[in-house]
Amino acid sequence: MAKVAFLGLGVMGYPMAGHLAKAGHEVTVYNRTAAKAEKWAAEQGGKAAPTPREAAQGAEFVLCCVGNDADLASVCRGEDGAFAGMQAGAIFVDHTTVSAKITRELNAEAREAGLGFVDAPVSGGQAGAENGVLSVMCGGAEGDYAAAEPVMQAYGRTVKRLGESGSGQIAKMMNQICIAGLVQGLAEALRFGEKAGMDGKAVVEVIQGGAAGSWQMVNRHATMLDGKFDYGFAVDWMRKDLGICLQTGDEIGAPLPMTAMVDQFYKDVQNMGGGRWDTSSLIARLRRVDGDA
Repeated sequence: MAKVAFLGLGVMGYPMAGHLAKAGHEVTVYNRTAAKAEKWAAEQGGKAAPTPREAAQGAEFVLCCVGNDADLASVCRGEDGAFAGMQAGAIFVDHTTVSAKITRELNAEAREAGLGFVDAPVSGGQAGAENGVLSVMCGGAEGDYAAAEPVMQAYGRTVKRLGESGSGQIAKMMNQICIAGLVQGLAEALRFGEKAGMDGKAVVEVIQGGAAGSWQMVNRHATMLDGKFDYGFAVDWMRKDLGICLQTGDEIGAPLPMTAMVDQFYKDVQNMGGGRWDTSSLIARLRRVDGDA
């Protein structure tokens, strides 16, 4: 078992760190709100540290799941950052969804300091984190990934290296692009059925095993039809991720017309007060457009 640090105890990080403790690793946690770190430590029998640097001291692996590029940079860099506390040869594993640009910058800084760095964004949402069945998309040097993979398996059902630094983040962008299109298509189909007087749940029973089937259809159709949107990844975070996708698409010359359209639909949901609703709330926008909500 390894000595590890985990930085960031949000809806994803809190259970992920818990799985590490349950797997027998010695875990020290850091969270910007210290009370949450103390609560985690009391529940799991681990330790809480007041800064990323102190959490990282002596750790073989420092794992992180925070909010965005700026949050990630703040926990890595500076006098109280994790890099300042890590020992030579230790590996930083970032589970945050961020830009490939900041990932590659931090990878270069880590390597200059004698540290390893793996970008490892996750998919599976809060339920996947709680159940320890996340998909983990990784980029970085082969040796760093090979060393970190057994640790990530504490909460990952599928853990795979996809290339050099930044490859994990590019894969996560692809994941979010797919989700945006799937959820919009499902929302349109369910709303179409409502307007046509169909029993949407009955229809999904028939079509979910065919070519139209998806995880979103199986797991979100019923709550979408019931107008319940507190079961997953928030619209505010999805817009952050789609913004990264769109910016990267511009940089590499890859048009993303559907993604841009759905991003604007999510902006409409935010304007409806649904920033903390889950991503399936696109159907609420359609009902509002129809004048039925």
